[in-house]
Amino acid sequence: MTLNSTRRQFLAGGATIATVVAFGGISPAFANADRTKITVRVEKDLVNLDPANRSGPIDLNVIWSVQQGLISFKPGSTEWELDAAEELEQVSDTEIRFKLRSGLAFTGGYGDLTAEDVKFSFERFIKPDAEGKSVTYAKDWSALDHVEVTGPLEGRIILKNPAPALYTIALADGSGRIVSKKAFEALGKDFATKIVGSGPYVLKEWTPREQFVLEINPDYRGPIKPHFQQIVGKPIGEQKTAEIAFQSGEIDFTAIDPENGKALSALPDASVTEIPAIDYVWFGPNIEKAPFDDIRVRQAIRYAVDVDAILQGAYSGIYPRANALLAPCLLGAWKDAPLYTRDLEKAQALLDEAGHSGGFKAKLTVEAGARYEAIAQIIQANLADVGIEVEIEALESAAYWALGKNDASKDLELSLVKFNGKFDPGFQTQWFTSEQVGQWNWQRYKNADYDALHQKGGVTVDPAEREKIYIEAQKLLDESAAFIWITHNLNAFASRKWLKPGVLPNGNNWLYTAFTDAAV
Repeated sequence: MTLNSTRRQFLAGGATIATVVAFGGISPAFANADRTKITVRVEKDLVNLDPANRSGPIDLNVIWSVQQGLISFKPGSTEWELDAAEELEQVSDTEIRFKLRSGLAFTGGYGDLTAEDVKFSFERFIKPDAEGKSVTYAKDWSALDHVEVTGPLEGRIILKNPAPALYTIALADGSGRIVSKKAFEALGKDFATKIVGSGPYVLKEWTPREQFVLEINPDYRGPIKPHFQQIVGKPIGEQKTAEIAFQSGEIDFTAIDPENGKALSALPDASVTEIPAIDYVWFGPNIEKAPFDDIRVRQAIRYAVDVDAILQGAYSGIYPRANALLAPCLLGAWKDAPLYTRDLEKAQALLDEAGHSGGFKAKLTVEAGARYEAIAQIIQANLADVGIEVEIEALESAAYWALGKNDASKDLELSLVKFNGKFDPGFQTQWFTSEQVGQWNWQRYKNADYDALHQKGGVTVDPAEREKIYIEAQKLLDESAAFIWITHNLNAFASRKWLKPGVLPNGNNWLYTAFTDAAV
């Protein structure tokens, strides 16, 4: 998988309302006289500003601000709008024609943006470098055959097969950013830190571990107009520290723990926004290991675990429940997915039938952290009621995610997992295919019919047909009883009342160009 950093982020449960209230004596400097700039908190520092090798959403949000794509996401939406392209036409299932706007120029004296730059930018994803190494996000353009330049500002994107997800996974996303071929060749390894673009902002300053500064590009000629002259990003890793910084007026915008929303919204000149997420948190067994290779045991576990109690105990009762893989806002969301409620009689009867009346011992592996360990303890207590004795193994982040390499997950028994989602359903379904066993498919679920549905969904153009395909795929996951879905998560943000943030529906990605004054 290429997006480890993006989905390894977890919601720590350490920041509490009591902590925020405890700092109520701080005199907030809310009266920001300078409305030409804003300061936002980011969870970590920038790492790699090459769009093909970005490390996650922190990098991507800056890349979106500095570099253009043929198209870009609309503020607050999974829909897209034209950006560097003046025209974009899906000529056939395997051909996309584009015409660039005239007058677009790269910063740093690297010349006009041309169709040759588009060709270079996209074909980088399918052409290994001199050392034979592919870019990190190569899979985003796996359907690409080549880009044909038909004029200085015009060209054709030729695909090997239909790829309806291309618009959201690549073209509007980070993998669709247009880089300067001249700058790439001139900068070499420095290309990852000295970002060159044709977009609304330039990266004016980057002081590692302290801040980065985006400033309006005076030579920008595109259609997306930024509001603020400057956007300053400050890396603050700890959630408590970030909330205190917001309260003191040091920052104007930050992601927060939803549990602290009520306290923060009571502060002067503060506004809290909640956005349902598209992540997926679940718990399940390794179905290749006995006794979990018996579907009756898996069904018993599903009836024994109280998901509503998990949501109350580990999520303060404010996170929505998940009943299937795909979040409600996504294409293919299974609205009629079964709701499994706790039934100890059914659970015990299934265990008896499977020959486990006396129960058994099992190990539950989770990523270390207050929330996930709280979930594990509830599961432990739930399963004890049917005689299953659970040992909790909480691994630090690096060790936990290392289970996705070299088939290290083969010895897992039970695991609790959280992945970040993207806007196309095929991004979510891909992790549960047979080829992902030994990598990110920790339940080791193998089903040829599911694999075929995932492949079919990836090349089916008609949205109504795609929806049916992904619902059928989720039904197969449900029939396996290998996945107990918990939540799609909830995003919450604190901002000044005068500030309207530009957050996309997944919550992780922000369009700095869409941050505006609320009065505008």
